[in-house]
Amino acid sequence: MINVFVLQNGRLNQVNIETRSDLEGIAPIWVDLTDANNEEREWVKSFYGVVLPDEDEVKDIEASARYYEAENGDLNLRNDFLLDEDDGPSRAVTVAFILTKNMLFSMHAEDLPVFRLVRMRARSRPGSIADYKDVLLDLYATDAEYSADALEGIYQNLEEVSQRVLQKEVTDKDAADVLSSIANEEDLNGRIRRNMMDTRRAVSFLMRGRLLNSEQFEEARQILRDIESLDGHTAFLFDKINFLMDATVGFININQNKIIKIFSVASVVFLPPTLLASIYGMNFRVLPELQWDFGYPLALAMMVASAIGPVLYFRRRGWLK
Repeated sequence: MINVFVLQNGRLNQVNIETRSDLEGIAPIWVDLTDANNEEREWVKSFYGVVLPDEDEVKDIEASARYYEAENGDLNLRNDFLLDEDDGPSRAVTVAFILTKNMLFSMHAEDLPVFRLVRMRARSRPGSIADYKDVLLDLYATDAEYSADALEGIYQNLEEVSQRVLQKEVTDKDAADVLSSIANEEDLNGRIRRNMMDTRRAVSFLMRGRLLNSEQFEEARQILRDIESLDGHTAFLFDKINFLMDATVGFININQNKIIKIFSVASVVFLPPTLLASIYGMNFRVLPELQWDFGYPLALAMMVASAIGPVLYFRRRGWLK
């Protein structure tokens, strides 16, 4: 799918593109290709004369070569944008940016929330975008806001997890559910931190390349300050996740120790009866239980009494609770 955006009266308006002829007669500042097929890619290549990377090139590019200037002068950037879905695990989607001929070209395999937000805000806020570089900076700024919203979601989810962990009694099933929730939040927090690092590198590259005017340069500095403020939140969340993880594992150990304690108490309680039974089972010259009518009752009474003694002692010390 091809999304073409033109600047009209300070607003970013979208033009529907269904055929190659729809590209004629318009001067866009942003051409966005979302899961475009080969035919649509050829339309953009032939009409605008831009070199678009293949899908494999977008995904397999090395981290050290994510920002570079091509031989034809086109500026190429590769950035990972966070995709956090409610019905599935979070993941990063790589987006290829090409800055050439006063236009921004973007390629990605999935529609991203950040791109939808930028399109919606640009239509409702006239004057917020003046050229294609403003679009790119707005994407980075919105990405930071989207990451901040995701961090707030992690805060809320961890608060619910804390209430479950710090309750009076935590069963093994509760602990398993808590560990699963903590692992998901830790994965999302790590992706947000990596995403912010990638955005910081991209914005720093634009600032070092002297591609921005004074207003855009100040906006880029504000984006870096926003990203820096998010670093503290991700670090705090990592500490909170580690605390909840340790607390949950501690409750699991307590539950296991309770089971081990039951076996330990049982082994001590039945040790005296076992000793008496062993003694009475030896080959004596005169067997009490055979020579005396009360031999068996006395042996059984002694075995029961020897078992009651440890039970009363453990109960008094509070070890049976």
